[in-house]
Amino acid sequence: MPALTRRLAALGALLFVCLPALAAEADQPWLKPDPAALARWRDMRFGMFIHWGPVSLTAKEIGWSRGGGTPIEVYDNLYKQFNPTAFNADEWVAIAKAAGMKYIILTTKHHDGFCLWDTELTDYNIMNSPFGRDVVKELAAACRKGGIAFGTYYSVCDWHHPNFPLTSPGGSVKREKYDLDAYNKYLLGQIKELLTNYGPLLTIWNDVPQMFQHRGVETMKMGRGLQPDLLFNNRTGDGGDYDTPEQQVGAFSNKRAWESCMTVSAHNAWAWGGAADGVKPLSACITMLVRCAGGDGNCLLNVGPRPDGVIDPAQANRLREVGDWLKTAGESIYGTRGGPWKPTKNLVSTRRDNAVYLHILHSDDGQVELPDLAAKVQSATLLGGATVTCAQQDGKLTLTIPKPAADAVDTVIKLTLGKSAMDLPVQAAAPSMPATASNVYAKQVDEYGPEMAFDGEEGTRWATDGGTKQAWIAVDLGAAKPIGAVRIDEAIAVRVTRFELQYREGEAWKTAFAGEKIGPHYRRSFPAVTAREWRLNILDASDGPTINEIELLEK
Repeated sequence: MPALTRRLAALGALLFVCLPALAAEADQPWLKPDPAALARWRDMRFGMFIHWGPVSLTAKEIGWSRGGGTPIEVYDNLYKQFNPTAFNADEWVAIAKAAGMKYIILTTKHHDGFCLWDTELTDYNIMNSPFGRDVVKELAAACRKGGIAFGTYYSVCDWHHPNFPLTSPGGSVKREKYDLDAYNKYLLGQIKELLTNYGPLLTIWNDVPQMFQHRGVETMKMGRGLQPDLLFNNRTGDGGDYDTPEQQVGAFSNKRAWESCMTVSAHNAWAWGGAADGVKPLSACITMLVRCAGGDGNCLLNVGPRPDGVIDPAQANRLREVGDWLKTAGESIYGTRGGPWKPTKNLVSTRRDNAVYLHILHSDDGQVELPDLAAKVQSATLLGGATVTCAQQDGKLTLTIPKPAADAVDTVIKLTLGKSAMDLPVQAAAPSMPATASNVYAKQVDEYGPEMAFDGEEGTRWATDGGTKQAWIAVDLGAAKPIGAVRIDEAIAVRVTRFELQYREGEAWKTAFAGEKIGPHYRRSFPAVTAREWRLNILDASDGPTINEIELLEK
């Protein structure tokens, strides 16, 4: 009896703790997305982001150039010259459809506070420009007509509004007088306008929730009260339904929904970057889309229309090329989930029903070796139709691609299984290399541990605590190998200012070479050294070093 009594007491204590939380969740249904709506959005996989407004007249960045390249008084009066008479919402939708995109997100109001719709809450809007037409109304109607889902970007912060606490440049200046409660009413009023006058909407895409913690929940409550299946991103100020890694592909996650927002601009411009801006190569655009799908996320690819309202032909043509690729490869993207192998630098996988799609981004000899699946492969073919040699033995799956059939950008293999691919566990595509480090951010080894810098996945990283100036990360290759080059991708800006690449000889670490800044795409060759253990020894950094990938190359 005493043991039973203790168990009942423990159960009672657990219920005492959990029931209020469960009740609170039940009382606040707006905190969770409609599961069917979230599933539909994930199945779409590919959308168009549009950053546009009077700032396009300057070919500078939207919001951030206000007071940071363009004087505030000049920036705030650009709308008086804004007359994009070539704007055609149907053409924008046609370009998105030709690209294979399933939804469009428009910047209805960026950090600069200018509104692209006929809002009753401020005169700082498109109706008071020479253009005088409701862009949001026209694009929402064109999307409905074209079968494209429509969502609205709405900046939480507003560096133009007198009641918002921060202003330009870049929200770095605090106003002496402001009223955040009054501003919140303005924000809620405008989002209500967007939902009631232009909905139903796919999502409210909030951005930069400066000073807005514990207020985002009001946005979700009001929004889902008007439209229960509405989705919110994670920039409300209080969570949301999906994460939004920016200008990088997110790490693999089949638990939490996510969407990478990327730019087609060669210079990573969001708004119109000028005639010389250029576009990313087709291979880069396809690869980012594939990596997003393989990581179980969506890809939101941005265009910045010109000041006349036209999506630049270079950007539009690049998107059409992606759409041409999707005509064949689309079944490996739409309606899929990531896995069953985690992405690597050279390989990505997606799955649906009883099929697994392997995206081979690089193979030296046309052969791919992976840990085997817990399922029989009934057939292996390229999406173009050619048969791929497949063998399952000794715990390995080996595929041989016919050389003439290999694609320079992405060779897609379809594996048809004897059971549902959705039931397969997620596994690494290659054994992880043992790695150690002197410091791991907040001791979160599973998320920021040293192995993350050697897993071949660009979306993961090794990170250290803030303020760390010196640190090291070491790896054991498993056998001595002749290493003569290294690639290092630093995750955040350029924090490392002095370092050594070292190898172990006996009990001592010896330096192969010394360097200074690393940055996002560091490459260095050096006289080859045969060694099993290697170490990046960071001697000085401006803040806690964080590294996406370290690749040691044999010579």
